[in-house]
Amino acid sequence: GGCSGFQYGFSFDELVAEDDTIVEKDGVSVLADPLSFQYLNGSTVDYEEGLQGSRFTITNPNATTTCGCGSSFSV
Repeated sequence: GGCSGFQYGFSFDELVAEDDTIVEKDGVSVLADPLSFQYLNGSTVDYEEGLQGSRFTITNPNATTTCGCGSSFSV
């Protein structure tokens, strides 16, 4: 977990589990296991590039609080 409870994390995986949820947009697929999906349903993921580097940002309508850096949340 993160400083606010749950923490966002990304990893590359070659295997798809039978119970994974797959969301595909513009040729990019994102997989979520059932436990994670219940907290991420309805979220949007954006990729941003700027002077300080690049990063993924997540807008999660289920999060009631987030930490200052945006990498963790609670529901």
